Amino acid sequence: MLLMSSLIFIFLVVLVPHVVLARGIRRSEEILVFDQNYKVTWGDNHVMSLNQGKEIQLTMDNSSGAGFASKMTYGSGFFHMRIKVPGTDSGGVVTAYYLISQGNRHDELDFEFLGNKEGKPYSLQTNVFADGEGNREQRIHLWFDPTTNFHDYKILWNPHQIVFYVDNIPIRVYKNNSNLGVSYPSKAMQIQASLWNGENWATDGGQTKINWSYAPFKANFQGFDISGCQSQSLIDPNCVSYNYWWNDKNYWCLDPAGQRQYENVKQNYVIYDYCSDRQRYPIAPLECIH
Repeated sequence: MLLMSSLIFIFLVVLVPHVVLARGIRRSEEILVFDQNYKVTWGDNHVMSLNQGKEIQLTMDNSSGAGFASKMTYGSGFFHMRIKVPGTDSGGVVTAYYLISQGNRHDELDFEFLGNKEGKPYSLQTNVFADGEGNREQRIHLWFDPTTNFHDYKILWNPHQIVFYVDNIPIRVYKNNSNLGVSYPSKAMQIQASLWNGENWATDGGQTKINWSYAPFKANFQGFDISGCQSQSLIDPNCVSYNYWWNDKNYWCLDPAGQRQYENVKQNYVIYDYCSDRQRYPIAPLECIH
């Protein structure tokens, strides 16, 4: 009897956690399939499903680009996508991953990869729209080549802050300063991604046009599970609940290590910040001061 009890104890302590973990892995793998959470929204014949739906490739030629979007909208969350952007001569080509609300005075959170001539670096632009007001562009040069491998791009959005991450390194923070009269995104947003022609503005202020001899351009996406508060209404008070881990106090501000990483990005990789552009803003916008 003692031996049997010992064996049962060993099974519970050692084997059961592995069974639970295996279930979690299987569930996660199922969620990663594109069709479960996303749908193609335009350019159907320029979209290819790879690896049994765990990877999507968008292509662009001189006839069309392509895009996809989440089936649901979300009122808060920690959103991510693994992306590999077009290589070679990609000037004028824009790969976008963003959140956007519908209707007038929309909210929007943008990752925009701005292609460049061969041998010149990509620029990664982020932007924040709140209550229809945008023009909050920041651009960085990445510390790696985003055309050669997949990298993680994430957006934390809760009632206290929005943080843009690249490979878990914070590259931008937008705090909730609504108490000072600064607009802050609060509308339910859909996740979208696209590959499109931005030659009128994206590279060298629109001076560099797309070299179509390099078409079709290809952008690849992975990681289709979503950590977000699903919302059917434009403003959903349930999405600010502390029951969602991304709303926990630990995510109200960067921790010390994250703050050091963020300061390093600002010092060494930022190439444009609207907060410092005195030609556009002789007086710095209020959110830039606080």
